Amino acid sequence: MTVLTETFWLWQFLGRLHPLMVHFPVSLLCIALILEAVGWFRKSTELQAGIRAMVWIGTISSVVAAGLGLLLVNQDDYGGNTVIVHQWSGLATMALAILTVLALRSGRTSLYRGLLTTTVLGVSLAGHYGAMLTHGDDYLSSVLPFDKGGSSPVESETKFAFATVNQPLNDKQIGELNMEVRSILAHNCYSCHSATKTKGGLRLDKKELVMKGGEDGVILVAGHPEDSEIIRRIKLPAGHKEAMPTKGKRLSEHDVELLEYWIKQGAPWPSGPEKSIYRVAALEPRLPELPNAPAGITNPIDKFVNVYFQQHKLTWKNSVDDRTYIRRVSLDVVGLLPTPEQIKTFVADQRPDKRDLLVKELLNRNTDYAQHWLTFWNDALRNDYTGTGYITGGRFDITSWLYNSLKTNKPYNQFVRELVSPTKESAGFIKGIKWRGTINSSQRTEMQAAQNVSQVLLGLNLKCASCHDSFISDWKLADAYAFANVFADTTLEINRCDKPTGKKAGTRIIFEKLGTINGKATTDERLKELADFLVQPKDGRLYRTVVNRIWAQVMGRGIIEPVDVMDNDPWSQDLLDWLASDFVTNGYDIKKLMYTILTSKTYQLPSVGLKEADMITAPNFVFQGMVRRRLTAEQFADAVSLAFSPVYADTSIVEKQFPQQLKKEMPFPRASLVKNDPFLTALGRPNRETVSTSRSSQANLLQALELTNGEKFNDALKRGAQQWKATYPTSDVLVRNLYWKALGREPKPNEMAVAQKIVGKNPSTEGIQDLVWAISLHPEFQLIY
Repeated sequence: MTVLTETFWLWQFLGRLHPLMVHFPVSLLCIALILEAVGWFRKSTELQAGIRAMVWIGTISSVVAAGLGLLLVNQDDYGGNTVIVHQWSGLATMALAILTVLALRSGRTSLYRGLLTTTVLGVSLAGHYGAMLTHGDDYLSSVLPFDKGGSSPVESETKFAFATVNQPLNDKQIGELNMEVRSILAHNCYSCHSATKTKGGLRLDKKELVMKGGEDGVILVAGHPEDSEIIRRIKLPAGHKEAMPTKGKRLSEHDVELLEYWIKQGAPWPSGPEKSIYRVAALEPRLPELPNAPAGITNPIDKFVNVYFQQHKLTWKNSVDDRTYIRRVSLDVVGLLPTPEQIKTFVADQRPDKRDLLVKELLNRNTDYAQHWLTFWNDALRNDYTGTGYITGGRFDITSWLYNSLKTNKPYNQFVRELVSPTKESAGFIKGIKWRGTINSSQRTEMQAAQNVSQVLLGLNLKCASCHDSFISDWKLADAYAFANVFADTTLEINRCDKPTGKKAGTRIIFEKLGTINGKATTDERLKELADFLVQPKDGRLYRTVVNRIWAQVMGRGIIEPVDVMDNDPWSQDLLDWLASDFVTNGYDIKKLMYTILTSKTYQLPSVGLKEADMITAPNFVFQGMVRRRLTAEQFADAVSLAFSPVYADTSIVEKQFPQQLKKEMPFPRASLVKNDPFLTALGRPNRETVSTSRSSQANLLQALELTNGEKFNDALKRGAQQWKATYPTSDVLVRNLYWKALGREPKPNEMAVAQKIVGKNPSTEGIQDLVWAISLHPEFQLIY
């Protein structure tokens, strides 16, 4: 929660005295050191009174300067490594100056002189970084003969990722260049030169207005950065009356060079009111024709993937074996490991369609399915059982409604309708969190509703546009407020960066092609209109978004990534469009969608491991199969419960949230049904105060510590070890059963030998616990292959 504070003018004024005050310690301490050196060489003490006064005054002024500097850094727009080094070197100098005074008072001459020398060096270092803040990183180096700055023409042409040497830019490169330029202008210039504020008659948010210039004339000469006023102004030193930006951080050298490069290329900019430099995905649905495919490729998904593979010169790999498939699909559908008996029966089954039949069987396990997918939707819909807002009555859970919706496989259009135009049981999503205290305007409940509906249901992030015109899209602040007004009891005043503008937006849906909201209707009537508009079959974006989310959940990576940015390029537009259209045709049935995916050859391909986490969202990603991933926190806890011993014994949360009969249906409390704790948090369960539509699959130190020393995990393993010891008196039978329960296979000979050595000939509780711990950390247990 961010608390709004209006800065008192006096603190701003005092903070800006920092540059004035800081020269006292710089000058006085430096002169004191020089006079001290003179007195030492002359063997004279006649200067000591003056030196002592300078050291005292310099030290006191260093304390004052440091205090004012802390005020300044917290009031104005400073950031980055340079300001951090300047801040801490200044504080260190202040501390050294104080030590110097103490040494002077104690009469320890050698220590005093050493500290004075060190203090002056500290002052010099802090002063250098202060100069870098005001005059640029190359303030000193730019005048040196061996560093003239700049680069050769060839280097300049190839400095940027989208540039090519001596070659004109293609459409894609122009788009990337525009994205960079618009981002620079948005972050540094729009606060004074946009539709919201037009200082000097200059606007920089549209091509024709950029070319027109402002009250002082044209600012840009296409093809000639050296003659462009905008370049001259951003290169002026800070403090110059014509320098731009007038306040805040200066543009970096890279930003200046990029703007020069853009102007040299002719300042390309998309034209026309509907043209955007940002990709905007089509709203309407589209049903592409199924492509032809070789014999044996019958699933529609596989037909589209086959085309993709041909385009990328990839060949189909053999499907995973039966043991891998049953484990993979069981975890994806019901979140549970298959039992040894289920694995053996499935492997022995000779029917050619046994995988299709297995998927149907799993999808029909309604209780297990609901308990597993509850985790996914809890994350996305910010639903939890405890946490911020529940104690104060500023937050309401939708658990019973959500659980029953999943268990009955409620059609997705009805699911969305009940979220947007809610019943009493489903209203928690729209009502959001009523934070305690004063909050940012962008976090009032109406804006939360607008942000969450657009993000979860439409794959559109409005959080940036809820504070100011977006830097990453063409969505404006007025658009976010107009959408928030759909959920508001009274028309909201637009606040830009939490400052009231005195303006009010209308009331409209975020994609106006879907329909017109009646701004004069009651809130309930507006929500019903909104729900009706969103769930229309012509809202292709709604259905592409959910299809992409389900695909990402079972395949480890969406057709579009990130899944909340549905305007990004998909790796197969045809596949995404077909799945979304088929989803609508099949009655908005998520289980039918899952069946199509899970029975495809594509889903059955061997998993692919990625070396780096950011490869998931890399623009050059090439799909080759399911991305290997770790079990979620809930899957891991349930796997431990099923294979070794229940992690959770307390069912109080379950009993409060669900009917009594649910407890009878569970062999153990599922982790999705219990409140968050350090164990689940360490394994990746979010606090659900914000929308979370994906979880990191990367291991981290917190997980390692919890799985090594965590009380809950180790207690479960200890209880399980005691039960296993009582059930299996001999080590060979015990080890075989452990491997089957946990990994679904026999232990290999070397594994059997090591395991027997760990548990001992006559198994001990400690030995069994150690073995179970080792198996639970085995990649075969922790990963979905």
